[in-house]
Amino acid sequence: MNRKVSKFLKDYRVILLLVLVAGSIAAVSTLGIQQGLDLKGGSLIQIQLERPVDAATMNTVTSVLDKRLNIFGVKDVKVRASGDQNVIVEIAGVQPDQVANIVGTPGKFEARIGNETVLTGADIVSVQAPIITGNEWEVPFKLSTAGAKRFAEAARGKAGQPVNMYLDDRLITSPEISPEVATGKPTTDVRITGTENSREEAEAQAKEIETLLKSGSLPVKVKIVGVSSVSAELGRQFAEGALIAGLLAILAIAAILIIRYRTPILVVPIFMTTLAELIIILGAAAVIRWNIDLAAIAGILAAIGTGVDDQIIITDEVLAGEGRRTRRKFRIKDAFFIIFASAGTLIAAMLPLAYVGFSRGATGIGLLSGFAFTTVLGVLIGVFITRPVYAKFIETFNVGRR
Repeated sequence: MNRKVSKFLKDYRVILLLVLVAGSIAAVSTLGIQQGLDLKGGSLIQIQLERPVDAATMNTVTSVLDKRLNIFGVKDVKVRASGDQNVIVEIAGVQPDQVANIVGTPGKFEARIGNETVLTGADIVSVQAPIITGNEWEVPFKLSTAGAKRFAEAARGKAGQPVNMYLDDRLITSPEISPEVATGKPTTDVRITGTENSREEAEAQAKEIETLLKSGSLPVKVKIVGVSSVSAELGRQFAEGALIAGLLAILAIAAILIIRYRTPILVVPIFMTTLAELIIILGAAAVIRWNIDLAAIAGILAAIGTGVDDQIIITDEVLAGEGRRTRRKFRIKDAFFIIFASAGTLIAAMLPLAYVGFSRGATGIGLLSGFAFTTVLGVLIGVFITRPVYAKFIETFNVGRR
């Protein structure tokens, strides 16, 4: 028996499985599992661009929005394209009304003297932290040398006239041109100021303007077309429901295996192989930062169910072959022919669903992309890693031999 155990543990497939299980446990422990909004709560905002755009423009839109939200202090945010005209923003732990204005505005800055535009967002070099005094605020920023010269030339001899500063065509403030600026001497230091009803409103307004100035302007107009949120409490209920569903699935599988085989030497290895498969799937999700949401959990359960089916096929093929004195290796080969054919059919069915889901984003049918991807990932891990190890166990320990 010891020789068989030693032979089994020295097999390269078993070694690979053990290494991947250990690595997966380490990955989950250090990186953690990234939960979807339906498990940890948060908000999902659907943004629509005014027209379809090319890949380069879409990359600009998503990077600007991502930068805005990070500057604004929103944590754990994901911004991703959905097709060529929509963007999905996922925000964990934040309600949508807190960030809707930041996300949904182009952020176009202009300074005008009369009807002449003398500064734009392209002239801004850097933006400093807002200064709050009571209910008054100011946002200092620096201009490029070219922008400062252009502004100085436009302001020459116009002391006392207002400089109307607009953000997304909304008038923010109208400071007067000072006599020093009216001399035509360029200065790179500029500030936007304003007064609100309270200090809290002043802080919020200043932070919004700072964020929009820092992140630049969006190349196209955008609008928010959908907002949904999941409370943390509801997320916990979803997680508990998923856990209960998983436990019930395990109990159902255990009952079927015990009724069918009535021996621990067959039931226990199937469960150990299934557990190893689950750990590797979660480890892979932790490494690639894949969201585990309800759809992904359904995909994991589907993959594990497929794995148990495959192990039953291997076991039944071997047991059926014993009565006919068929060589064990041939029976296992026959089982793997069925397993590979079944896996190929399942993956072929999942790939179109994954493609449609990724192209539609995280709403509607797009939710099923997580199910499809996780199912395919689990099936590939099972076919190439865990099923061969179970087959090696059957072959090494002569399970079922009379």
